[in-house]
Amino acid sequence: MKGANVEELLREYLPIIIFAGLAVALGLVFILAAAILARSNPDAEKNSAYECGFNAFDDARMKFDVRFYLVSILFIIFDLEIAFLFPWAVAFRDVGMVGFWSMMVFLAVLTIGFAYEWKKGALEWE
Repeated sequence: MKGANVEELLREYLPIIIFAGLAVALGLVFILAAAILARSNPDAEKNSAYECGFNAFDDARMKFDVRFYLVSILFIIFDLEIAFLFPWAVAFRDVGMVGFWSMMVFLAVLTIGFAYEWKKGALEWE
């Protein structure tokens, strides 16, 4: 009895295992093909460090524009919004009116915050 249940479980997971195996194999094929077939033409500009949209500097205490922080914070906020929306959308039939209106309040707060950032010019890049 127990052996039959294990076989049935493995049969149900077989498509997932095959898909994962194909994904790993295809990824390795593409990585190896790029390493073997790609031309290597490095120069000083390609090998230089690149961060945050400006050239690296020597002094770590040097000030830089706060807009990089604002953009990253906005990205995190809206990324979390999407992370909360997917499970809510999947369980939409089960959450009822309380779940619906609580999500509407959540989205309203995020929309008000986004409008405030837009009005203050945080999204303007000069």
